Amino acid sequence: MKGFGSDNHSGIHPVMLQAMIDGNSDHVPSYGTDRYSEKTAVQFQDLFASPVDTYFVYNGTAANVLSLQAAMERFESVLCSDVSHLHIDECGAPEFFAGKIQTLPSKNGKIIFSEIEKYLIRKGDQHYSQPRVISITQPTELGTCYSLDEIQEISLLAKKHGLFLHIDGARISNAIHYLNTTFKTMVTDKGVDIVSFGGTKNGFAFGEAVVILNKELKKDFKFIRKQAAQLPSKSRFIAQQFSAYLKDETYLKIAAHSLKMAELLHHELAKVCLLTDLIKITQPRQSNAVFAILPKKMIKALRENFFFYVWNESTTECRLMTSWDTKPEEVHEFILQLKNLI
Repeated sequence: MKGFGSDNHSGIHPVMLQAMIDGNSDHVPSYGTDRYSEKTAVQFQDLFASPVDTYFVYNGTAANVLSLQAAMERFESVLCSDVSHLHIDECGAPEFFAGKIQTLPSKNGKIIFSEIEKYLIRKGDQHYSQPRVISITQPTELGTCYSLDEIQEISLLAKKHGLFLHIDGARISNAIHYLNTTFKTMVTDKGVDIVSFGGTKNGFAFGEAVVILNKELKKDFKFIRKQAAQLPSKSRFIAQQFSAYLKDETYLKIAAHSLKMAELLHHELAKVCLLTDLIKITQPRQSNAVFAILPKKMIKALRENFFFYVWNESTTECRLMTSWDTKPEEVHEFILQLKNLI
């Protein structure tokens, strides 16, 4: 059964699956010293138009918390949205590995810019966890995207106060497609220091990348990764997936399909909203997520055939996610079942 639970509920994209098969033909050195890993590292440099350093890890939690560990001391803090994955869904891993999380007020998932400096007033106060990193999620947990100007604004503020800027990019390619931009423009040119670059939610079997743009953060990263049990022995199988993902802009093609399906779902759901006031779309549709309030009775019936998550139990706001393998007929069938429940 397919559904709209999450893009990492989907299987492996054929391109990435074939890439792993192609890399399975011979013996090569391990721990990232193989030719596949070296080739992919160059592809990342081309993608960002910068001599970035790329390190593969197994999952998104590792990519996030090790990025922070590279940028922070234990007495320092990371500023992030109050609805961010870092704060809500990492089981305290950022504070276990890196430092304190300081949450900031948000609107539609994005940090309210005017609130940031309020949390910097006590810089230098020995009683206060010292802010060191600003982390933004792109796209956010609510499916919205920071604009290029918003990223620039946050980056300039971070630099002004001596802070690093981290992007949690589990779905970063979707933001690139939505904004019709490039990694150079959205990341490199904006002064971002380090990126958690997602693979698993984009058709990979497993694997994420930490992309370091600020050389200051590279210094001890290979030791940080190893100590955290995130150094893949057979690194080539992550590298091969990323290599195929970046080749011929496959990442954009996958993002384009996911967003097209989300747009279709949003469009059809909006038409249903005209039929009843029981259903309400709650967030702008800027990535592969659609958020809507659905009645409890409808949720139970719909989930018998199409699984999805209730995002907010008190309001029954639900999250509907599309992925690389979502088909138009699945969207239409979901909408048909929804209409039949009105």
